[in-house]
Amino acid sequence: MSNLAKLFERIAIIALVAFAMLYGCDYALFQHKMSKNGGADALGSVTSYYGTALKDGKMEIFTDQPQVETCAHSLFPHSGYRPCWYAARNNVKPIG
Repeated sequence: MSNLAKLFERIAIIALVAFAMLYGCDYALFQHKMSKNGGADALGSVTSYYGTALKDGKMEIFTDQPQVETCAHSLFPHSGYRPCWYAARNNVKPIG
């Protein structure tokens, strides 16, 4: 193998190890928060709405029936909950 291929292989291995460590630390912190105060520090809530696309490209949002979603205060999804930072950015669910 050439030196460039070895360099790319090392960079890929370092990136995978760094990602695994980041995910592991995030998971450990989430589990620690879940064990304290009945999980109140680990979980939050985000209000989401349904919406439908109109012909002119705009979105009509139905605010009469908001949905409350439980989310995780973490970087990655854990225990079936989406991260709160992601759930808050995507709070309109399209219909049809």
